[in-house]
Amino acid sequence: MNPSSSISLLEVLQGGTAFLKKQGVEQPRLNMELLLAHALKIPRLELYLQFERMLGEAEREPLRELLRERGRGVPLQHLLETTEFFGRSFRSDPRGLIPRPETEQLVERALTHQKASHFLDVGTGSGVIAVTLALEKPTACVDAIDLCLNALSLAQENAVLHGAKNIQWHQGNLLQGQTKKWDLIVANLPYIQTEEIPTLSREVQFDPVMALDGGNNGLALIEQIIKQASAHLNEQGILLLEIGKDQEKEVIKFLEINGYSEILALPDYQGVLRFVEGRTG
Repeated sequence: MNPSSSISLLEVLQGGTAFLKKQGVEQPRLNMELLLAHALKIPRLELYLQFERMLGEAEREPLRELLRERGRGVPLQHLLETTEFFGRSFRSDPRGLIPRPETEQLVERALTHQKASHFLDVGTGSGVIAVTLALEKPTACVDAIDLCLNALSLAQENAVLHGAKNIQWHQGNLLQGQTKKWDLIVANLPYIQTEEIPTLSREVQFDPVMALDGGNNGLALIEQIIKQASAHLNEQGILLLEIGKDQEKEVIKFLEINGYSEILALPDYQGVLRFVEGRTG
């Protein structure tokens, strides 16, 4: 981009797309369209009606910084400060893990248990699970726990954004110190092995490490919550977990050892056994 003169929106779009492609960004055109629309504060589709619009230095300068950041791997969601989950827009920034598409299926599964009215989201992070459950079941009581105060602040902002008032927030290490019981405990806890974290994509490297690191075998926190949850579930209560690829056998075995029944492993849309649930009582 030539900073000394105005150039057309289409030229800016094409130049930025070429830059992002060179930097190895997937879907460079889509990324550039979203960044440009964000910088200009217009809907993305409006770009197509303004290809001949001339952009001066003042309009292009904020875009340059966005492009530099995206080029070095900063997630698009952090730059746009928003992410989509379950058909809603949530605030997204480095305080919390960017929700993955498959986690929507975790919520879908939780909602199939129609008799459940008291929910707990453990390791709530950005709060998308807790807020979505609260909005989809407005008569339910939802609790959410996270060890990180920064993550909790982001989650609470998302609750305010969507007017979800039926949530109680707790700062804590899994279920330590909790005295309540719930019908359904849902947990999308870290499940990546510590040694694998440096090999993850550069975008994922911008997520909080504590939201990724599942210990030496990837199951350290999952095993803890399995041990703790049975004492905090009502009769016939359900523990619902999101897990990593090829972890289902170990998780099922650990659920059995700890007295859970009616254990199921459920696939995501890619066919990976991504979710495991067990029942108490």
